[in-house]
Amino acid sequence: MLKVVNFINDYLSGYILVFLLVAVGLYYTIKTRFVQVRCLGEGFKKVFSKNNGSGKNGLSSFQALATAVAAQVGTGNIVGACGAILVGGPGAIFWMWIIAFLGMATNYAEAVLAQKTKVVDENGEVHGGPVYYIKKAFTGKGGKFLAGFFAVAITIALGFIGAMVQSNSITSNVAGVFKSFDVNISDYTWIIGIALAALAAAIVLGGIKRIASVTEKIVPIMAVLYLLGGILVLCVNIKNVPAAIGIIFKYAFVPQALIGGGFGAAIVKAIQKGAQRGLFSNEAGMGSTPHAHAQADVKDPHDQGVAAMIGVFIDTFVVLTMTALIVLCTLYTGDGPFANISGDLVDLTGKSFKDIVGAVGYTDGNMVQHAFQMTFGKLFGAAAGDIIGSIFVAVCLFFFAFSTIISWNFFGKVNFNYLFGKKALVVYSVLSIGCVFLGSIGSNDLVWGLSDLFNNLMVIPNVLALFALGSMVYGRFQKNKNEISVDGKLDINK
Repeated sequence: MLKVVNFINDYLSGYILVFLLVAVGLYYTIKTRFVQVRCLGEGFKKVFSKNNGSGKNGLSSFQALATAVAAQVGTGNIVGACGAILVGGPGAIFWMWIIAFLGMATNYAEAVLAQKTKVVDENGEVHGGPVYYIKKAFTGKGGKFLAGFFAVAITIALGFIGAMVQSNSITSNVAGVFKSFDVNISDYTWIIGIALAALAAAIVLGGIKRIASVTEKIVPIMAVLYLLGGILVLCVNIKNVPAAIGIIFKYAFVPQALIGGGFGAAIVKAIQKGAQRGLFSNEAGMGSTPHAHAQADVKDPHDQGVAAMIGVFIDTFVVLTMTALIVLCTLYTGDGPFANISGDLVDLTGKSFKDIVGAVGYTDGNMVQHAFQMTFGKLFGAAAGDIIGSIFVAVCLFFFAFSTIISWNFFGKVNFNYLFGKKALVVYSVLSIGCVFLGSIGSNDLVWGLSDLFNNLMVIPNVLALFALGSMVYGRFQKNKNEISVDGKLDINK
């Protein structure tokens, strides 16, 4: 079963979904006349100004964005970036930037549609997300099927299996910290599981208001903590930073010099891995973050659309880029362990670059930890550096993974409610919190594979709806000359 799941995942994420998500990003970039460029400043103002939505009948723009960013900024920003570098070379980061640029336009469209199609029930609760605009795009049985298909896929992918994957990441990293003190806690991870499940339950059972209240506090803390740690790494290795930036651009166009093989195959691998990891890091086009943006209490859907773009910007251009620089300026430049490895060695041994570095203990899951340990080792000595580095990365990953759990729980809840009604939400709560506990006591490759599979499947109906409803999004950018200001620029306020 694992082989079948992996085959489907490789085909979907490596070919079909990359094509669809790049295409929809290009589509909205062109149709909105590069909204991610012209309205970036406006987006920051909407999010961080005092007048960022009242939140009286929902959330403020900042709360909605914080809930979305909590889902976007997760373990993928660390493991995903390192995986792209290992397989596609440092140049994969360049292609992740390109994908994020296009994804900002996609995320704008998702948020606008979520705002335009959301509904308010008799109790004043807001319900919105892809299931509502999928039904708007495709009427009749076809629309109901696609909406139901999406709802099932995202509930399983994020609400259930996703919770297991994230809690397993937390437990593994906590166990790693104890291991640095020569203490084995593998038989006691159930204690961590109970604590995680109880903490998650206390937050998610309070509804979207409590989730938003927590995420608007957690997200800034976790971002600042990680960025400060990253800045310290860059300062200690300041001589290597120009070279680290340089090899991103160098290996974007000559990746075979590092990962081996012919130029054609290498460039395809670099672009493919950058696109694949980038798309699933910022979640643009996946249909997850619109659930948060639908909750925003704003006067104009455009306001939340430009706010949503900031989430992709923070995820990729800030957090993920910091991860890349941390790894490259410690491991790939100067006296780093991979500074002198070239594509010739890869071709000579017949092994992939990932296999070569894996043989000496480096994987996409521990590269950042090694980078911090090396940096702290220069400051405090090797032994202390190993301990401090392990603790710092574990704390950051806890924030990243736990914030993702509570946001994903809400996204799954919206869709479970759509499928089975409000009375069935007790069942959802029990199952989703139970998955948090189960993930902490054990996981395997099949669980990870199934998580990827349902993540991949939920993209398809979401992207189809995005293409179908284009005029609802870019209509404001295509109107007559009366909306053009004197200096020839489009008046976004109209």
